[in-house]
Amino acid sequence: MGRGTNLLTLNLDSKHAVKRMMDRLAADGMHVVRSFDLQNARAAHVECTCPHHGKDECDCQLVVMLVYDEQGTLLTLVAHGKENKTHFVLVDPPEEVQERILKNKILQALALEGFATFRREFV
Repeated sequence: MGRGTNLLTLNLDSKHAVKRMMDRLAADGMHVVRSFDLQNARAAHVECTCPHHGKDECDCQLVVMLVYDEQGTLLTLVAHGKENKTHFVLVDPPEEVQERILKNKILQALALEGFATFRREFV
């Protein structure tokens, strides 16, 4: 999936996993904007085939979320879902202090929710 920090994998379809993630981050004071949704983009292209499922009942999903804190610091979170499993990746490891603070806040929000399967790399 490229550069980033693997945060966690949920055994949920992407619709429910993304909602749960967005609700959790919002409850911790972060603003989350869903900026891209693969299934919505794909809907206009009926002849588009999935490399995993062909044209039939593709449940693959890629959702890009922009996560802002109260100061307007931004990090990008990507959810990749397939077959009732959703992986979350924090894109572009933070380089600036404010970005590292926001990343730590995201990790703390996940810990509060009881997600035990995420990786802490920059805490």
